[in-house]
Amino acid sequence: MRLGVHINRFNQGAARLGGDLAAACAAAEAGGLGWLSVMDHYFQMEHNDAAEDPMLEAYTTLGFLAAHTSTVRLGALVTGVTYRHPGLLAKIVTTLDVVSGGRATLGLGAAWYEREHRGLGVPFPPLGERFERLEETLRICLRMWDPTDDGPFEGEHYRLAETLCVPAPVSAPHPEIMIGGNGERKTLRLVARYADACNLLLPSADEVPHKLDVLRRHCDDVGRDHDAIRKTVVPLGHLPDDADGLTAALARYAEPGIDTVVLRSPDGDLARWIDGVVAPAARRLAELG
Repeated sequence: MRLGVHINRFNQGAARLGGDLAAACAAAEAGGLGWLSVMDHYFQMEHNDAAEDPMLEAYTTLGFLAAHTSTVRLGALVTGVTYRHPGLLAKIVTTLDVVSGGRATLGLGAAWYEREHRGLGVPFPPLGERFERLEETLRICLRMWDPTDDGPFEGEHYRLAETLCVPAPVSAPHPEIMIGGNGERKTLRLVARYADACNLLLPSADEVPHKLDVLRRHCDDVGRDHDAIRKTVVPLGHLPDDADGLTAALARYAEPGIDTVVLRSPDGDLARWIDGVVAPAARRLAELG
C-alpha cells in the first residue's frame, strides 16, 4: 500500500508558496510517495476555515508540481464537472500528461460547493443534472483521447463539432480517470463503467469493505473486472501526527484492498511534515503489499 499527499491549504503567504511547494515535491519524491494532488476549487472550503483563505487554481499548480517532480502521479482531487467545459478539461489534462511524461490523472466529481459558483458567476445546476453532465464529460474525455475518432459529440448537455486533441496524451491508452465520491447508486456505478480508479472519502477504515462490495456489484452488472480499478481513500477522521501512530492507523486500509491512502496536508511546513511523518510511514506501509 502506498501513501499520497493532498495539498489543500495554501496559508504560507504568497511570497513563500512557490518555494514551499517545490520543497514539498522534493520531499515527496525522496520519501517514495505515489501521489500528489491539489483541490480544484475557486474558494477555500469553509470547513477548512474560511472561503476567504488562499486558494490556488488547480491545474496551474499541477503544472508547477510536474516541473518539480519526476515519479509521483499528479491530479486534482477532484475537479467538479461544472468548473470547465469538458473539451477544454480534456485538453488541460492532456497537457499535464504530456509535460509530466505520462503522470496525469483526471480526477472528476459531481461538484458541490455552491458558494464559489455563485461567487464567480459559474452555473450550478441541480444535483441530478450535474450527474448527467458528469457522465457526458466522461464520455467526451474518452472520445477526445480516442485516436481513431475526432468527430462530433452530441449529448443532452454538451455538443462538440470536433473532438480533436493534438498532441495526444503520453499515457496509454489515456490518462487515468479517477472518480471521487462515496455515492452507492450513481457515483460508484460511474466508477464501474468509466473509471480506472476511485477515491473514497471515509471517516474510518471500517466503511471500506462495504463500499468496495457495492463497487464490485456494479462491476459485475457491467461486466467489468473489479480488480482492474485502483482503489484510493482520503481518511476524514483525526490521524496521529507521528510516524509510528500514523503507520498503525493506516495499516487497516491495506486488508480490504486500498492501493493508496491520500493524506490531507496540515498547515505549516509541508516538506518537514512529509520528511518526518509521511515518508517513514510510507516506507513501512509499502511492505504490507
